[in-house]
Amino acid sequence: ALVIGITATRLIGFSPDQVRSGLYTYGTLLTGLGMGTFYEWSVGYWILLGLASLFSVVVSAVFIARMGRLGLPALSLGFITTLWLVILSAPAFSSIGLTERNIYWLNEMYAVGGTNILRFMDQIESLEIPRLLSGFFRSMSAIIFQNNILTGILLTLALVRVSRISLTLMALGYLVSMAFIEIMGGMAAGVNYYNLGTNFMLVALALGGFYVIPSGRSYLWAVLMVPVSYLLVVGLWKITSGWGLPVFSLPFCVTVLLFLRAIQIAGADDRMVLTPIQYFQPEENLYRYRSGRERLLHQKILIPFRLPFLGEWTVSQGYDGTYTHRDAWRHALDFIVTDRNGEAFKQPGASPSDHHCYDKPVLAPADGIVEYVIDHISDNPIGQNNTRDNWGNTLILKHAEGLYSKLSHLRMGSVRVKKGEHVRSGDIIGLCGNSGRSPVPHLHFQLQTTAWLSAGTYPYPFSAYLRHNGHDYMLMEYSVPQEGERISNISINPDMVQAFSFQPGMSWNVRSGDMVERWEVEVSPWNESYIHCRALGVRAYFISNGLVFTFTQCYGDRKSLLFRFSILAGKILLSSEHPVMVTDSLPIPSIHPGPFRWLQDFVAPFNIFLKMEYRSRVATTDLLSFGRDMVIDTSTTIRYPGGRSEETTGSIRLKDGRLTGFIMTEKGKSMEAICEY
Repeated sequence: ALVIGITATRLIGFSPDQVRSGLYTYGTLLTGLGMGTFYEWSVGYWILLGLASLFSVVVSAVFIARMGRLGLPALSLGFITTLWLVILSAPAFSSIGLTERNIYWLNEMYAVGGTNILRFMDQIESLEIPRLLSGFFRSMSAIIFQNNILTGILLTLALVRVSRISLTLMALGYLVSMAFIEIMGGMAAGVNYYNLGTNFMLVALALGGFYVIPSGRSYLWAVLMVPVSYLLVVGLWKITSGWGLPVFSLPFCVTVLLFLRAIQIAGADDRMVLTPIQYFQPEENLYRYRSGRERLLHQKILIPFRLPFLGEWTVSQGYDGTYTHRDAWRHALDFIVTDRNGEAFKQPGASPSDHHCYDKPVLAPADGIVEYVIDHISDNPIGQNNTRDNWGNTLILKHAEGLYSKLSHLRMGSVRVKKGEHVRSGDIIGLCGNSGRSPVPHLHFQLQTTAWLSAGTYPYPFSAYLRHNGHDYMLMEYSVPQEGERISNISINPDMVQAFSFQPGMSWNVRSGDMVERWEVEVSPWNESYIHCRALGVRAYFISNGLVFTFTQCYGDRKSLLFRFSILAGKILLSSEHPVMVTDSLPIPSIHPGPFRWLQDFVAPFNIFLKMEYRSRVATTDLLSFGRDMVIDTSTTIRYPGGRSEETTGSIRLKDGRLTGFIMTEKGKSMEAICEY
């Protein structure tokens, strides 16, 4: 059935990625399992199986398309529809007969493996284990149309290996359903091991951690919705049994789809988050989501805004400022330039030109179109305000629908752009002045949702900038500067930008001793860029905004050179102007598997206790280092419970805008890799 389904998807014209996703052939697989359970093999059976497989692909595609418009999964609706059609039509064909394998399954086992397998199966079935546990194993096996303890044990062991959260949720669903059955006075008609597995246990999995990011709240809702699915099993069985049809997983589909739709209607809520991108494993969904939130990766879809000036400036008034940033205009920033002593002007300070920020260039904070220009208002004498022309000389730029920036109090006659003109991020568009309601020179900056001059403000972060802390600089990403902070834009190092500009189609070899890997840059169906080592099946996903390069996730052999490089280059500031220590927290999957990792998976929806702290710094800080060898020192520290830690150090080498190699020292052992282009 699966072979026919895959062939059908290719003949219809589905892309290789769609075929590999398994979404269009999942129903075909279940249909084959179901028909093999119900019917005796014959020529007619194989013909009917082929037709059912084709129909399953087609009907699954329709369900996927229709449900996809609502942002909902098709689940097993294609399988249910197909097998119902087979059950209703099969009696019309004399060559199709019900099988007796389920009745005389020991005969089948004997035919496969003789007395040895019979003896083994009998030993397993005769194990003296609690009824509750044996029922769990049988319910697990029923998911693939079986009814024996051995299959349930094998599936449970597979889940322990593959997904601890899935196992926890399925056990929770089983226990809740059994408790509900006990409280309500026994198992109702139509309820059996199959329903326990495909409905109650899978409802808990789907709502507790598959289609919803696993959390304490998702677990609670999984507990509450299992009894609801029990009611649906009983109620729907009353309807389907009249047609001679099993209820199959229809209650599961109804419960999950209704609940997911309810979450959509309720709107976004951090307490119940629908899985944004499905990676088909609860741990993967959870760790990717948590890592993205902690590392601000979700912010990278925002339009990148830079600081609207050159050099180092000081925030004289921030959000909810003391003087004028109130009410509808509370999310605004005022900038000035201060000297080493914190003074904003040179003596005597009686003229605007005495102030350090006066006449300094003002930059476009992002790409956009000039929407509004005022350039005729005179600068004020120091200490005086022009309340009639409150905003003074002003530029309003449109960056997207509903997103505008306003830069005010510019010097008269300094505006260099006209209405309707396109500007690029970093273009000089005017000079800082003292016009409007401005007793001393400063630059007023705000984001707003319309081009109206007096529009209220809109909170929005700058994509990246440096904050000066005495003698050190700190990288700030997707943040809003606070009042009193001294800040500056990031001056990129062209060699570093070029070295970490991995474009689709690039490929090169990386060698370490006898180990050689071929790295290729590719793009996923979700437009995620990654470096791929095909031979080892390793994928290292990355993002870069031209200022900071970040590896977001890496999958595959942890001993591979690519996996190690993704740890070393976890987060790189593409600048060497200042000695900035970049810090980050790498995702949990970067930590080697072991007892602590497995324990972390079990409790991850409630608590993250493992941490992998990351640090990187450019060893060369001289601006004259362009074109010369550059070294980036990095280190990671894994924090375990009880204060135990494990540290890895390394360095990345660049030359002439290329990655030339890296060194990594882990547990006292060092390895060196060389890049060959």
